[in-house]
Amino acid sequence: MTAPLSNNVKLGLLVLSGLFLLVATLYIIGKNENYFGSHFELRARFVDADGLVNGNNVRFSGLQAGTVRSIRVIDDTTIEAVLLIDKAMRPFIRRNALAAIGTEGLIGNKVVNILPAREPAALAGDGDLLSTRSTLNTDAMLRTLNVTNENLARITEGLKATVQRVNASAGLWNLLNDRRMAADVSLSMQHVRRSSEEAEAMLRELHALVSAVKQGQGSAGALLTDTQFVHNLDEAAARIRLAGDRISAAGDSAGALAASARGLITDTVFVRNLNTSLDNIRKGTAAFHEDMEALKHNFLLRGYFRRQEKAAAKARADSLRATEQWPLDPLSIPSSRGFVDQHDTAQLRH
Repeated sequence: MTAPLSNNVKLGLLVLSGLFLLVATLYIIGKNENYFGSHFELRARFVDADGLVNGNNVRFSGLQAGTVRSIRVIDDTTIEAVLLIDKAMRPFIRRNALAAIGTEGLIGNKVVNILPAREPAALAGDGDLLSTRSTLNTDAMLRTLNVTNENLARITEGLKATVQRVNASAGLWNLLNDRRMAADVSLSMQHVRRSSEEAEAMLRELHALVSAVKQGQGSAGALLTDTQFVHNLDEAAARIRLAGDRISAAGDSAGALAASARGLITDTVFVRNLNTSLDNIRKGTAAFHEDMEALKHNFLLRGYFRRQEKAAAKARADSLRATEQWPLDPLSIPSSRGFVDQHDTAQLRH
């Protein structure tokens, strides 16, 4: 009897020990997964889950804060993740906190990072929706590194070709090995340094000159600081302006006169009347000339005109005799009419 009882006791103790270990294991696992601990829920919506699965960790400022309870698809551009957060973190997580999907290490499991905001806000409550922020995932980093590696390979090939061309260039090496080139470069640098010093000296002198002018020293300074000169200059400018106004007024008057003359010239009635008057004057002159010719042949006045012709002939003869006595230029000898006409001068020269 004693042996079977002892075996039963040992078996019972073994079963109880196994049950205790099983309960402890379930409790520890459930506590880590927030199945048995006190918690509250928060939600976050992402465009890309980026490999996030149920059970991934949730961290607040780098500290373990909970786990991902579930993930569901809202639509073709929105994925919602329900986060189980330990109530010990509730006094620190506010509604304006940001949620982002990250990675534990370089290639580890996905994790949801909750980042606190600096602006004040109310504490987050059960079921609140947090704002999200997109982060650079590992795949994008690898793609970028791949492109960078390709570019570096191309650059390396170009540098290799350049170095080979430099090594194959005999003229370049001769130029680099030329000792006179160093002396020429040194001399050029000395000239540049000397030019820089001269330019600096010129700038100092110019600065001193400007300072002296500002202080009223010298002719230019006295001229620029003389208030009477400025007053006279203003007065001269005013007079020039007044003269310009008068010239402008005269130009306007001339323009008006020209416009009036243009109006008279373009007036067809005035032009027609003027042409008619000129024709009448021409006709009257011709008629007067004909009347004078007729009077010359009239027997009543014929004697008068003959006496006038004789007097003119006598005056010409006196002029000829005076010219023979005084051999002067006939153009300078006065006649009874003032000067000898061109016809008599031609006869004398002949």
